[in-house]
Amino acid sequence: MLRMAAQPHVLLCALAAAVTWPAVRAARRRYAVGALGESRGTLQVLGDWLVLLGVLAVLRTAFGQVMDPSLALAGVAGAPLLTTACRKVTYHRLIAARREAHAVRRVLVIGEPGAADHVVGHLAARTEHAYVVVGVVPVGSAKLECGAPVTERLGALDPAGPQDDAAAVLRAAGEHSADLVLVAPGPRLSAERLRRLSWCLHDAGLPVALLPGLIDVQVRRVDLDAPAGLMLLHIAPPVRHGVQVGLKSALDRTGAALGLLVLAPVFCVVALAIRVTSPGPAFHRQVRCGQHRAHFTMWKFRTMVADAEARKAELERTGANEHDGLMFKMRRDPRVTAVGRWLRRCSLDELPQLVNVLRGEMSLVGPRPPLPEEVDRYDEVALRRLAVKPGITGLWQVSGRSDLSWDETLALDLRYVDNWSLAGDLEVMTRTLRAVVDGRGAY
Repeated sequence: MLRMAAQPHVLLCALAAAVTWPAVRAARRRYAVGALGESRGTLQVLGDWLVLLGVLAVLRTAFGQVMDPSLALAGVAGAPLLTTACRKVTYHRLIAARREAHAVRRVLVIGEPGAADHVVGHLAARTEHAYVVVGVVPVGSAKLECGAPVTERLGALDPAGPQDDAAAVLRAAGEHSADLVLVAPGPRLSAERLRRLSWCLHDAGLPVALLPGLIDVQVRRVDLDAPAGLMLLHIAPPVRHGVQVGLKSALDRTGAALGLLVLAPVFCVVALAIRVTSPGPAFHRQVRCGQHRAHFTMWKFRTMVADAEARKAELERTGANEHDGLMFKMRRDPRVTAVGRWLRRCSLDELPQLVNVLRGEMSLVGPRPPLPEEVDRYDEVALRRLAVKPGITGLWQVSGRSDLSWDETLALDLRYVDNWSLAGDLEVMTRTLRAVVDGRGAY
């Protein structure tokens, strides 16, 4: 009888779990205005789910309930799955709304013309963020090039009082219905002038944001400090050594070994299809540049005719390259075979690179490995792509592949190189499946 009395009521347990899950999410600020819909990742959800298991375990112990752990785990297993699906839907709805200028913050930019042009251009280049520039208040007499509306202008020198700056900014903010002032500091915006301006704007109920001048630095790498009242931003260096890098290498080689084992039948079918439909070997080997410009032989399934390399020079002379950068890309490349076009569409031609991953020459996630002749034309910025191992998949593959311009490709690679994390790799791998199904830019 005592054993039966200790058994929990199923409906009460379900109700407790249903109430605890949103409570855990709310306590971890997942429903805050600045967080809801801003991310489609799964690691936060898994972290919240582990907290949920801990809370439920405490409640179970506190009330003296007894339940089969496997049954209890199965009962809450759907929470992270459903929440992840909802997060993805919310994220895409939010991005779609922002493309229509909804769910955004109306930003008034203050700064010298050069800095203001840079801010306006950078924010206008992408639409997934929450900031839309509605006007600019330049400092000094130089002319703006961004084309943003200008209704006020701050003098090059400090005015008689801080109220002069604030009055001009408040007039511009009122005219454009701005709800945030974004300041790009410069020589004409001294620390004291900026402090007095922020006082007046805050007293008027208008929030102020300060641009530190950094680009593509994730928040997790930034730490604040204020020695002697001076505001400092400490920027953590990119992760190049340590436990995370070792774990990445172990996961790479383990995943590559398992992939080669599981996909062995697929390799046989694809290789046979290539040999039967076109003369030449099933595999294509090509020298590429890896980490720190080290050369290695990269393996792929052959998707082109056997003399494709010889015909490339002829196509380049005729101006057939449709890519604006150093890579050679054609949407309808005459060298690609019928089977090869299908392999590229499904990204199956990349599978032999698992051998390169197993040998430590490549990673599962990273920038695409360039050709040596491309690297010879790299400048100092582009060479930073080679600071990490190249990958089979990466931000380039999940963001449009060959449809991206060279500048967009380079920006994505540099963002990956400087902000790499194991969690980011896992997110890219989850997005890769959708990119393969979509097939956009695969040619």
